[in-house]
Parts: sequence; structure tokens; C-alpha cells
Amino acid sequence: MTSVALLPDPSSPLARESAAQAFADILDAKTSEDAVADFLIRLAERGETSIEIAEAARALRQRLIPIAAPADAIDVCGTGGDGQHTLNVSTAVSLVVAACGVPVAKHGNRAASSKAGAADTLEMLGLDMERAGAQAEATLRELGICFLFAANHHPAMRRITPIRRKIGRRTIFNLMGPLANPAHVTRQLIGIARPDYAPIYAEALDQLGSDAAAVVAGEEGLDEISGAGPTRVVTVGAVPLPARIVPEDAGVARHPTIAIRGGDPAYNAAALRRLLTGEHGAYRDAVLLNAAAALVLAGRQTDLRAAAAQAAEAIDAGHANTLLDRWIAWS
Repeated sequence: MTSVALLPDPSSPLARESAAQAFADILDAKTSEDAVADFLIRLAERGETSIEIAEAARALRQRLIPIAAPADAIDVCGTGGDGQHTLNVSTAVSLVVAACGVPVAKHGNRAASSKAGAADTLEMLGLDMERAGAQAEATLRELGICFLFAANHHPAMRRITPIRRKIGRRTIFNLMGPLANPAHVTRQLIGIARPDYAPIYAEALDQLGSDAAAVVAGEEGLDEISGAGPTRVVTVGAVPLPARIVPEDAGVARHPTIAIRGGDPAYNAAALRRLLTGEHGAYRDAVLLNAAAALVLAGRQTDLRAAAAQAAEAIDAGHANTLLDRWIAWS
């Protein structure tokens, strides 16, 4: 196995070829675990470049188990790690946006730093993870939504997981989830908990061939469009979203982030069901705000207020709740 000394020196930015080779070797287990841990730690301490993020994602994409998806499918996903422990906003947004007629290939996982990840909450609602994965192409085609459980599609990450656990801190692999969707979507609303890093992340998306994407970061460090205040937005492609979004842009009220504080999977699942059956409040407004941006990104609207109204109609008419019930019935 390659030693630490033979890996590229992460104290200076890696050239594209060096980055590609380094991450190929890491994912193919051609480097020792100690070498990988040392490399990832030093890379994080220096700060990853857009080239390194793009090449890590490209290496992971080349090793994933893919599914077929419509060309206009989108994903709504965050990198996680914001420490806010909120309710499952992107999961609810995925259901609402799909109920508006946009195919959604939702990529997600179980909780890592929060109490309930997308998979945990959907499973508590009755979605069978194994069957949902096996029928992902069919439900995306027939219902307009699927859940791509990361553990089922990224065998190369099995080697990385214990290394990340041993390191116990953020590494470049914390950024990979949204960049390695098994449906190869080219339209994405991605939340990142580091506003200063949004432009670098967007550059990586551009290098990976995104058609239309928006990287959003709440200024308080939230990995979604914040319902509490301003959010930084960096777009890729022709996406008519402003560089700064506040809740009022979509016609919704501001709420402190603590108002959407989540809990365990049962708590989050109950909150999501109440949302879909018409409950108003901070959770609904956060979902409408993010769904509005996703609908604009998908080309269904050009105005956040009109998009939020469309999302509200999908909830109030029962379309999003019915979609969830149909999805569960498939599993």
C-alpha cells in the first residue's frame, strides 16, 4: 500500500491529475488507513480547493451504483453538519416539489450528526428502505420521486466510513453527498453550512457539469435557505435566483431557527405528517421557502413568491400528502 510520503502533498493545492489519482487510490484501497487519515486531516486544515472537491466527487461517481432518471430530475440535499438539529426540511421539500410535478431523485442517509436523517424519518413514516431502493427507478418514473439511500449506492465508501469515524472531524468526504447522486442529476439545490465556502463548492459543481444548481448557506451556518434571516446563494448555470435571499422574498414570515428544532425519528416523522396535512408555522414556512427556490431552479417558476404559492397549493390540496401515502404503499 502507498505510504503517507507517496500521497500528494496536501499542504499546497493539488493539480487536477494529482487530485484524481489521490482519490482513486483512496477509494480503491491502494493507500493505508493511516495514510488516508493523515492526508484528509491535512487537506481539511489547509482547506480544500474546488478542483479537489470536484475530483473527489468524480472518483466517487465513477464507483457508485447508478439509476436511470429523467433529464429534468432534481435533488434537494444538504451537506449536513450545521449542528442546528432541525426538522427534515429537504425531505419535506422533496415531497412538495415532486407533488408540483418535478421529478425528485432524493439522495440521503441516516443521521450522522443530527438525531434523525432523511432515511430515519422516512422509515418511521413507513417507507421500507430496502424496497424503496430496489424500486427507485420505478417510483421515480411512476410517482415522480425516489429515495436513494447512500449506503446502497456507494460501496467504495465502506472503506472510508471507519477512517472518518476514527478521525472524528470534518473532511472532504463530508461534502460528497450532494455531489455523488446515483441518478446523475444535473439540477440541484444544495445546502452547505459554511457560507464562505459556497463559491468554492459552486465552482466544483460547475466543473462537474451541472446544468442548473444553487448552493445556499444560511448566514447563521444553516445548510439550507434560512427562515430566520439572510441566506447566501451562489448559482451555476442560468438560475434566476438572487445572490441573497430572505424569507420575505417568498412571502413567508421569519422564525428563529430554534422554532424548527427537531428530535428523534418519531418526532420528526410526526411533524412532517402534520405539515403535509395542513399545519401552519415555522416548519411550513421553511419548507415553502426552500421549495420555492427548488421550483425556480427546476424552471417551473421565475419568481419566489409565485413558486411559494405553488408549493403551498401542493400541500393545501393534499397532493404532497397523497404522494407520500402512494410512495409508502409501493414499499
